[in-house]
Amino acid sequence: MNKLIVLIPHFNNISDLKKTLNSIQENIKIDVLIVDDGSEIKPDLSDLLSHFSNSGNLSLEILKSNLGIEKALNFGLSLIQTLNYDFIGRLDCGDLARKGKFEKQINYLEKHPTIYLLGSWANIVTETYDYIYTLKHPCLYHEIKRKMYYNNCFVHPSVVFRSKVLETVGFYPEDRKYAEDFAYFFKIVEKHKVENLPEPLIDYVIAENSISTTKRHEQISSRIQIIKDHFYFGFHPIIGLIRNQILKFVSRNTVIKIKKSLNR
Repeated sequence: MNKLIVLIPHFNNISDLKKTLNSIQENIKIDVLIVDDGSEIKPDLSDLLSHFSNSGNLSLEILKSNLGIEKALNFGLSLIQTLNYDFIGRLDCGDLARKGKFEKQINYLEKHPTIYLLGSWANIVTETYDYIYTLKHPCLYHEIKRKMYYNNCFVHPSVVFRSKVLETVGFYPEDRKYAEDFAYFFKIVEKHKVENLPEPLIDYVIAENSISTTKRHEQISSRIQIIKDHFYFGFHPIIGLIRNQILKFVSRNTVIKIKKSLNR
């Protein structure tokens, strides 16, 4: 079996895609699959290869039209499922992997076979990569299981998960618009043990044109529906619903300022 493949969706953002590829610096073989979601200007594989110095294969699949990130990710997962990998990693265009990120996560997962998904903390940065704060999600499974009702406990491009998840959980839900990662991880948390490493392994860009900024209200509405999908009558689900209803009226910039002040 091949060990690891990293899935990167792309849409109209070639310069940031190159930055992300440049950031992959590992001592182990890493294969990368880029799924272009119908960009106006298509990426060129030979050009991208000049920005990928790690050992491993770089592949590019181009969708004929823009289908949305959920379908692009699922197209990638369906292809990966036929290729016999042990682990699947994620990165997004513009986000930077710290040196040795994937090797560290693979080593941890191999030493802890009951863990099926492993994320990490993240350094939150501006579009010019100026540091804002470190996002420190809960690390232990019992804590994550409770706090998933408040918010997604994983930074999407930080995760590595076992390919067996595709058999036990399936692919990203496509009916929870702008919150497909929260919906997917919630399903994984209910079936498998998960953790976060307590160190920042990526630089995660807060962009003005990102979905979490431009589609914030719709994203939070989807989060609320996901909490309802997994609801039971208890403290954490009830507080989670109340919290997310309040967040509908709070801008992302305000949330970032609060988190930055609490992180000092």
